[in-house]
This record gives sequence, C-alpha cells and structure tokens, in this order.
Amino acid sequence: MYTDTVFLSATTTPFSYFPIVLQLLAALGFVGITMLATHFLGPKRKTSDKLINFESGIEQHGNARQQVAIKYFLTAILFVLFDVEVIFFYPYAVNFKELGWEGFMAVLMFVGFFLCGFIYIVKKGALKWED
Repeated sequence: MYTDTVFLSATTTPFSYFPIVLQLLAALGFVGITMLATHFLGPKRKTSDKLINFESGIEQHGNARQQVAIKYFLTAILFVLFDVEVIFFYPYAVNFKELGWEGFMAVLMFVGFFLCGFIYIVKKGALKWED
C-alpha cells in the first residue's frame, strides 16, 4: 500500500504544469501590455530630425555594411572554443581525489586533445594578424 502512495505522488498531472503556464502567461502579458502602453502613451511627433539614424552623436558617413576582417570573428570563435574547454576542468578540480588515477589519465587525454587543437590552430596561422 505504501508503494502505491509513493508512485502516485511521483506521477505528474496536467495540474502540476499550472505554475509554469501561469508564469508564461504573466510574462507574455507583461510584454504585450508594455508594448501597447509605450505605443499609445509615447510621443507621436515625427520630424525629419527624429527619423534619421543616430549613432552616439556621430555623423554617419557612408554605408554601414562594410566588410570586417575575418580575423575578428576567428579570434572570437577561438576564444569561445578554448574558454568552454577550460570550463571542463572544473569538475575534475572539484572531484580529483575521488577520480583517482583513472580521472587523472582522462584529464591528461583531454589536455592532449586540447593541445593538439591549439597546435593545429597555430600551424594554420589563425593567430597571425599580419596580412
């Protein structure tokens, strides 16, 4: 009889999703009401000065669609890649006593793969800025 009670309390019913649905409705309602309020209560004076683009008080020159060197994107992607890889060291640092030599060997393999990727990037010249 006790196991039936535990089983029934562990099951989910549609009513158990009510708080999530309520929070979702409140968030969507807040966004909708805020957008409507700013539309109806905001100023409606559209002059030629207000309709031009504004970039930090600087006069605009030329087209905003200029080419950007791929080195900036490559640096950002490499930073994210290596930053995420470094995050994987945290679980090992927290549990290094429990993981023992097997965990140590796994981390050495991880560092080896990490260094192989870094050496590949250096050999390909991804970090050279002189063009």
